[in-house]
Amino acid sequence: MNTRIKSMTQGNPGKLILAFALPLMAGNVFQQLYTVVDTMVVGKYLGVGALAALGASDWMNWMMLGIVQGFAQGFAIRMAQEFGAGKYDSLRKVIGNSGILALISSLFLVAVGQFTARPVLMLLQTPGDIIGNALLYLRIMFLGLPIVMAYNFFACILRSLGDGQTPLRAMIVASVTNIALDCLFVLLFHWGIAGAAAATLIAQLVSGLFCLYHIRRLEVLQMSPSDFRPEGALGGKLMALGLPMAFQNCIIAIGGMIVQFVVNGCGVLFIAGFTATNKLYGILEIAATSYGYAMITYVGQNLGANQIKRIRQGMRSALAIAIATSVVIAAAMLLFGKMILGWFISGTPEEAAQTLRIAYFYLAVMSLCLPVLYLLHVIRSCIQGLGNTMLPMVSGIVEFIMRTGAALLLPFIMGDSGIFFAEISAWLGADVVLAVSWLIVIKKLQVSFNDAKQRSDRIEPEH
Repeated sequence: MNTRIKSMTQGNPGKLILAFALPLMAGNVFQQLYTVVDTMVVGKYLGVGALAALGASDWMNWMMLGIVQGFAQGFAIRMAQEFGAGKYDSLRKVIGNSGILALISSLFLVAVGQFTARPVLMLLQTPGDIIGNALLYLRIMFLGLPIVMAYNFFACILRSLGDGQTPLRAMIVASVTNIALDCLFVLLFHWGIAGAAAATLIAQLVSGLFCLYHIRRLEVLQMSPSDFRPEGALGGKLMALGLPMAFQNCIIAIGGMIVQFVVNGCGVLFIAGFTATNKLYGILEIAATSYGYAMITYVGQNLGANQIKRIRQGMRSALAIAIATSVVIAAAMLLFGKMILGWFISGTPEEAAQTLRIAYFYLAVMSLCLPVLYLLHVIRSCIQGLGNTMLPMVSGIVEFIMRTGAALLLPFIMGDSGIFFAEISAWLGADVVLAVSWLIVIKKLQVSFNDAKQRSDRIEPEH
């Protein structure tokens, strides 16, 4: 078996989770690096208007990406469970059927994205001087959704088997590719915002092919044509995992678009400042998403192996690690955030100063509340790893309600800066739902496990 594949059903939970998350974290650093470079190139060389256009398209783009990731991560839950149970034949059938569903869903999303891009931007009252660039960026990104799905699907296969190293290497390759193509397409060829979008998609294609190459070399994943034969029952179970996660990300993004609608009424400089900080959002939660991926794999594998005690131990370890990490990242952002934000902002001295002031205030608010976000990622991922994607979806609905409610009400009370607290409100609401959900789900699982063990003990003497 490939040495990068790792069972998480034995060994110290904290060390396993950290060892698995660190490569993912490093991979996310490189992913954020090319997102940041995109923003820097657009903001510095194409101007504040182009940066605002990028921001105006952010949430709709994130919604499609979130739906893609939701499907891929949902399918990967079943993969981790089959791998943890040592059922490799079933694992291959899960991957084959998941691949078919991933392809169909990505093509459907291409059509939906192209049809809805302009109406949604109009509905959000995107300013007329930036809507053209925002629409162009979205149309290109949506055409590339099958590429985005392929990368996420292949990376999720590897992560479900405990391999965090290969997605890291794939992201390094993608990051270097994207930065080089940004310089080529935007600075040399002068393709504008379309060049930034094309660079991102080509980088995703390269990283997807890199992951596929390594998947094909894994002994346990030597696929046969029969593995790709659609099975109705299995397909239904996979969609029952993937659809709630996709819907959860979709509803969260819709809330973000409502926030963007409010922001769009605050002027181009406010939009640009808001966008600059949102581009650092990925850095703020960079470790949180990595811990989330780690916990889906850890919990899924241990559930497959019936290691309920280890699931509880892993949860406690992950929470401690996540909170400590969030404090460190928050401190770094508060100390160096203003300098980093300055890399994205151009314009006259007055414009730059005003945009920077808006951006740093938003960054400070999010940094101070970062532990709340990290708790959200860990608890939600643990519940998903148990195969329950409905309760996390409910938390996503609560996020939507809290985010939109705060975005629509707080600006009337606090002025434009009230919009910055919409995100914090969403995190807090989701945390309450998830914490209660975890206590209920893990208690039911423990009772079910104890009952099964007692039945097994009673039957055992008869053999």
